[in-house]
Amino acid sequence: MSNEPTRQGDHHYKRVNERIDGRDDWARRRRKGIPTNERLLVVACMDERIPVEEALGLELGDAQVFRNAGGKVTDDVIRSAALTTNFFDTEEIIVVNHTDCGMMSAPDEDVVAGLEAQAGGSLDGVSLDPSLLELNIGDADVADWVRMTDDIDEACAAQVALLEQHELVPDDVTVTGYVYEVESGELRRPGERLAEEISERRD
Repeated sequence: MSNEPTRQGDHHYKRVNERIDGRDDWARRRRKGIPTNERLLVVACMDERIPVEEALGLELGDAQVFRNAGGKVTDDVIRSAALTTNFFDTEEIIVVNHTDCGMMSAPDEDVVAGLEAQAGGSLDGVSLDPSLLELNIGDADVADWVRMTDDIDEACAAQVALLEQHELVPDDVTVTGYVYEVESGELRRPGERLAEEISERRD
């Protein structure tokens, strides 16, 4: 009897090897320089009502997703965007903000007062980054750091502009912003809202 693999067996072990190689590529994609499937970074609000992957038609592996309060372009978003666009072959960034956002729910002074109460009455000397204890907001107001939002459409457009204009994000990276409507479960472009009351903060 010949020890040569049959044609069917030959196909089978090739499929098994492809699966093993594919799993290795998945697990070691950073070491191997394999970018996300869509070469995409998504910056979105951390709100639990926003199904980011579903809304954008993404699957696991398609994109890196960065979520924070309000979907704001903060120093850490810039840090992550700079790294992925310059070293991980990311070519596109999408910002997702949304209606009825918690960042529109209170006046700036109430938010600052609440944080001051948590810190024992003063925010002087409070560290913003546990790994960089000297990092602070300088002469800026705490409200500027928290960045509450008055108009979600304007806020979305502003986040896009911050990324487009930043020196550490390459000029050929495409940056786009969308507003997710929690009322309809759909994305829309900034400025295409149907009702003012779902996009603007009411003090």
